Amino acid sequence: MRATLMKKLRSFRHNDEGVTLVEYGVALVLAVTVGVGALSGLGTTVEGQMDSACSAMTGGTVAVCP
Repeated sequence: MRATLMKKLRSFRHNDEGVTLVEYGVALVLAVTVGVGALSGLGTTVEGQMDSACSAMTGGTVAVCP
């Protein structure tokens, strides 16, 4: 029984099939997470710059820019 179990464990250890799918999944999740974080930060910065430009064009009194 023990010999059969050890043989199975050795075969699982040397079997690389399916590993690439997991690696691609991890890489995809990482890329999406970094992309969403970068776009969120960039969107906040752009919004602040647009608000500043709108205030400068209207004299800072009434915001007519959307």
